[in-house]
Amino acid sequence: MKKILAVTACPTGIAHTYMAAESLEKAGREENIQLKVETRGGVGVENALTEQDIAEAHAIIIAADTDADEERFAGKPVIRAGVSEAIKDPKGLITKALALKPSNNQDFVAEVEKRKAEKGSERKGPYKHLMNGVSFMIPLVVAGGLLIAISFIFGIEAFKEEGTLAAALMSIGGGAAFALMVPILAGFIAYSIADKPGLAPGLIGGMLASNIGAGFLGGIVAGFLAGYVAKWIRDYVKLPRNFQGLVPVLIIPFFASLIVGLLMVYVIGEPVKYVMDSLTAWLTGLSGTNALLLGLILGAMMAFDMGGPVNKAAYTFAVGLLASDMYAPMAAVMAAGMTPPLGIWLSTLIGPKKYTVEEKEAGKAAGVLGISFITEGAIPFAAADPFRVIPSIVAGSAVTGALSMVFGATLRAPHGGIFVLPIPNAVGNLGMYALAIIIGTIVTAIMLHILKKNKA
Repeated sequence: MKKILAVTACPTGIAHTYMAAESLEKAGREENIQLKVETRGGVGVENALTEQDIAEAHAIIIAADTDADEERFAGKPVIRAGVSEAIKDPKGLITKALALKPSNNQDFVAEVEKRKAEKGSERKGPYKHLMNGVSFMIPLVVAGGLLIAISFIFGIEAFKEEGTLAAALMSIGGGAAFALMVPILAGFIAYSIADKPGLAPGLIGGMLASNIGAGFLGGIVAGFLAGYVAKWIRDYVKLPRNFQGLVPVLIIPFFASLIVGLLMVYVIGEPVKYVMDSLTAWLTGLSGTNALLLGLILGAMMAFDMGGPVNKAAYTFAVGLLASDMYAPMAAVMAAGMTPPLGIWLSTLIGPKKYTVEEKEAGKAAGVLGISFITEGAIPFAAADPFRVIPSIVAGSAVTGALSMVFGATLRAPHGGIFVLPIPNAVGNLGMYALAIIIGTIVTAIMLHILKKNKA
């Protein structure tokens, strides 16, 4: 029996990672295939692939939108896909993997050389590099945001009194966790581009962006700049063999940090700071129609591809703004991300004849995923009936996002769904925020009820 290995990894490491793994494992059992799946989620690597596993494998499926440590598979036949494809069409990926020709020693050597030459370009470009940085930044945002929110239990300005618990919580959340957000974002964008040599200049560029006041936009610029500068030095600066070991530990960190640092201080930092300040001022002054329009767009983006690039673009935008004390977009994004699976669950209750028995059972699971802010719970329904489901969930999420912005709701934590709502001060204008989610859920359910045909 041919042995297939798989690795799943999504930027947040919360939902897609494990849904893709479960989908592949289920398809493997149905096809009677020996399949082992390694997950690289928010809690780290689980069910890790061993050297023996890799040696015995016929082929590897890499279903990842972020780093998956691909170098260890050099010489093995590899199928590359996004996590969404593994969720939607696991059998198709397994079939492709089984059809690949096994490698021999000559193939192994050739593949190693090829992968060294193509290492930077094969990572699917800027989107994947950005998502790698975001995935490492999110735990800091979650921890910092919730610690700051808890400090407000003692009073909105209680942290100003030195020596108090409120001050300690603010120091941990705001002074440490939030201070690391932009450097970590930049550092791991650079790491994704240039591997370890890019990390130091990326972290330094990100810290400079933070100190200058360029915010998360400056961090993104610094990360890409550091990554590509470090990669260029690695690829084109050649020293005699005896001194080659100095390149990753001395030449790249020093010169890449110098170049990125000077560019951030004298060229890039101030223009990006101006853009960031302008964006912050515009968002701060949002009201009425402008707030409604922004919420409408962010909400629609969250539902459009349910965890794909469009969804992640809206999410990354909102998470980045948390570093600048802008909390309204984050509230709109999370509410809009909860609405699709919640609306589908409600639809299975009010229109049971429009769903099969299996779909009604899946609707219950979708409801649980919805309250947990796992938009991907809507994917099975959207894949089965895209022309009715996608317009319905986009409409509901757009309404929720717009209402959240108009109501002035705010959110200090970038994840958690309903479970962060009871935390004091984590959500601003909690009652109206909950109402926005309920209204969007109802809109989705009503549209599905109108558009879907009876099945029973």
